Amino acid sequence: MKFSENWLRQHVPTTATRDELAATLTAIGLEVEEVTALGESLDGVVVGHIVSAEKHPEADRLQVCQVDTGNGTVQIVCGAPNARPGLKAPLAMVGANLPGGIAIKAAKLRGVESSGMLCSAKELGVDPDASGLLELPVDAPVGAPLAQYLGLPDASIEIKLTPNRADCFSVRGIAYDVAAALTSEVREFDTTPVAAQSDATMAVELQAGARVPRFVGRVIDNVDATVATPAWMAERLRRSGVRPISFLVDVTQYVMLELGQPMHAFDKATLEGAVVVRPARAGEELKLLDGRTVALDEEFLVVADSRGGHGARAVALGGIMGGFDTRVTDSTRSVFLEAAHWVPSAIIGRSRKLGMHTDAGHRFERGVDPELPRIAVEYATKLILDIAGGVTGPIIEAVLPEHLQPSQPITLRRARLARVLGLQVADAEVERILRALGLSVENIAEGWRVVPPSRRFDLAIEEDLIEEIARIHGYDKIPTTLPSGAARLVAPSETRVEDSSARRQMASRDYLEAVNYAFVDADLLAKWGKADGAVQLANPLSAELGVMRTALLPGLVAALARNTVRQQPRVRLFELGNVFSANGSDAPRETPRIAAAICGEATAEQWATTARPAGFHDLRGDLDSLAALAGANLEYRPSHPAWAHPGRSADVYRDGVYLGWIGQLHPRLQRSLDLDVDVVAFELDLEPLFRRAVAKAGALSKYPSVRRDLAFVVAEPVTWGAVSATVRRAAGTVLRDLVLFDKYQGKGVEPGFKSLAMGLILQDESRTLTDREVDATVASVTEALQREHGAVIRG
Repeated sequence: MKFSENWLRQHVPTTATRDELAATLTAIGLEVEEVTALGESLDGVVVGHIVSAEKHPEADRLQVCQVDTGNGTVQIVCGAPNARPGLKAPLAMVGANLPGGIAIKAAKLRGVESSGMLCSAKELGVDPDASGLLELPVDAPVGAPLAQYLGLPDASIEIKLTPNRADCFSVRGIAYDVAAALTSEVREFDTTPVAAQSDATMAVELQAGARVPRFVGRVIDNVDATVATPAWMAERLRRSGVRPISFLVDVTQYVMLELGQPMHAFDKATLEGAVVVRPARAGEELKLLDGRTVALDEEFLVVADSRGGHGARAVALGGIMGGFDTRVTDSTRSVFLEAAHWVPSAIIGRSRKLGMHTDAGHRFERGVDPELPRIAVEYATKLILDIAGGVTGPIIEAVLPEHLQPSQPITLRRARLARVLGLQVADAEVERILRALGLSVENIAEGWRVVPPSRRFDLAIEEDLIEEIARIHGYDKIPTTLPSGAARLVAPSETRVEDSSARRQMASRDYLEAVNYAFVDADLLAKWGKADGAVQLANPLSAELGVMRTALLPGLVAALARNTVRQQPRVRLFELGNVFSANGSDAPRETPRIAAAICGEATAEQWATTARPAGFHDLRGDLDSLAALAGANLEYRPSHPAWAHPGRSADVYRDGVYLGWIGQLHPRLQRSLDLDVDVVAFELDLEPLFRRAVAKAGALSKYPSVRRDLAFVVAEPVTWGAVSATVRRAAGTVLRDLVLFDKYQGKGVEPGFKSLAMGLILQDESRTLTDREVDATVASVTEALQREHGAVIRG
């Protein structure tokens, strides 16, 4: 939010210097990012009137101008392309010193005397525009000091707002915070209604329910749209980062900046029938003010008229931008002003979906005072009548009161305030702060009963009010107290692998840890098919971070993609974090997870190995090493969720308990994520994976082990996980290890079957196994495999 310092001081009187004002804004949470001084050192600069302009005899690009100073005429040699007879522009007289150290002296330019300088906005330090002379309105008083005429010196102050302070997207909203912090009061704002002078109205219908519960409009006829925007208004717009366009457009921008209510002005002659606020229709198109034609769907809201049928033609994109065909122009004679309350959920993400950003959409996404539309229309009407004339019709207001909730009272307890802040704030100071912020305060026995204004919908509970007291009273006044008493040391549990151990293990396998936001874009979750149960944020940082993540992989793979587009061919990332799912009316359910994603070569570039792409089994090996920390044997069962590559993914189980998924992403998903490399990933629940039995020391057998290698032919659908489980059951306690060292399909093996070659490591703790005992164990394994899986020893 950028605004003029003088404009703010008009709303809240204070003797604080500019530096003190900036420091105060930052201290109360409205962080000042930049302060740009404007119009300093303009003594000797007056309003000049170019009487004549003739070509310089020795230079094609220069003109010799006779300029009226209000106290005689001086000759100025000027090279500005817009210098012309009749123009009023700033004139720096001889002896003036402009910003930047420019001293004005009498001089000769190509042999022609020049007594001063006609100035651009950049040369005066009021605007970066250096394309020509700063053109002043035709009614500017010739000879008047320019600083006095333009309200200079001034400063353009830019602040960074947090998403919860949407009320400060206006000069008046900021004024309340400044008044509270500097023990001042906000000046009264004239909200006297403008009396209707005609019966001109337009019917308005609301067909979008709770998404647009209020729409206010007014018809103003006989308006002079060609009138110039007054200098005071144009300068305040410029100092707020808005370029003046035309008076009717500038009025709506001015009201938005001062009060916080976005508005729009339609050329009434281009509207037909009733005005209808409705959801857009699938495939509906609208040409916007910037000349672009956009395709809409049912998520968007539009303002429509009745050309082609009742509510048939969209004429504005609700809460974002007006339409091209109904815009006001210099030929406009009748205006239909509108100001509506678009709820944030109806606007969030819509601008981004169209690849655009507007001041109106930015404000409505964060929330605008639902009681403000009528005040804004009345104020804009008064400005138009004062400057451009006109005949006003009555206020038109369509409202759905059932969707407009009044502010609820909040009880602020004196004892609770002292306990949370750790200091006593005088009752009088508490009441002063709350009233200066525009809150209604009533004394009760235990404290105060406070009703926030409609613009402060971020105030809902007692802690919100305590925060307001703290930031205005001053965070630096809250005492710093060290905790007393002995700190209790918490020993790590032996029944669970520590997260730090998992991090070290993944780092040792050549992974980098990623830390992503716990909130993501809802569209990203939808691409993964993981949007079900997502928890919506009531007040997101941005439209792209609107829901809590239901899985780690969408954010982790997005981080991997950002690395690949920055020419990182081999990326290996992992993340530990919580995922969130809706839990009815209770708090969201949080589940700790671990995820990893890899792409590129299996090993770092080197001369000793042949390069090959990382695949499923590379990642599985890393996962098995992680599971080994908990002594877990994982089972992999084929699966094919929508986001996974068919035949290259599996569900992961431990002792029959589902842990998660591992595999390669589906090519279709990779294309939608703009990934041009294959990605292999896993995501598992942390707790069942890292649960382990308490470690116990055991004696190492001093007797030799025996190895028997067996090869069995089994049907293709039979998994190694099922085979290994059968072998372990049949072999019993003498089986120390089981190794799969070969899988073969081809000549000698019937189609539809595969050969699995395994090594059985047998050992007893109390004696050396005899050949008869080993043969008996092998026979038991062979019989079990044949019975359960139809396995046949390969000949």
